[in-house]
Amino acid sequence: MPDLSTQKKLAAKVLGVGVSRIKIDPSRIEDVEAALRREDIRRLIKEGAIIVEPERRNSRGRWRIRHERKKKGRRRGPGSRKGAKGARTDPKRVWVNTIRKIRRYLRWLRDHEVIDRKTYRRLYMLAKGGMFKCLADLKRHLQELGIQVR
Repeated sequence: MPDLSTQKKLAAKVLGVGVSRIKIDPSRIEDVEAALRREDIRRLIKEGAIIVEPERRNSRGRWRIRHERKKKGRRRGPGSRKGAKGARTDPKRVWVNTIRKIRRYLRWLRDHEVIDRKTYRRLYMLAKGGMFKCLADLKRHLQELGIQVR
């Protein structure tokens, strides 16, 4: 097999691509070997003796499979997480949602006369101070006070 590295380099320069993308037709090797000028190379490119391979890119097949699984909720365990706990869920949003739920429930209890206004105000202030971690915590507290809740 003759050394065609010079011709490949010339073709790469003419076409503005990398040497690895230049391919030579095996049946036209003699013609390419004789070509030593840019002009000859351009002619061989036009004739199809020298061809440029298309760019290779990273396959997205594996990414698509992984993406579908993530959409279903897989691959999101503790080993895959980067960043602090507060970076994934904003602690303020968590607090806002929790306190809203507790206050809504306290309002419901007051409106349905399960608790009186004084008890409502006391429990409201305790909730504001962060005494109840969640709604279930508030319900446990109410049971300790002897207030029947459902």
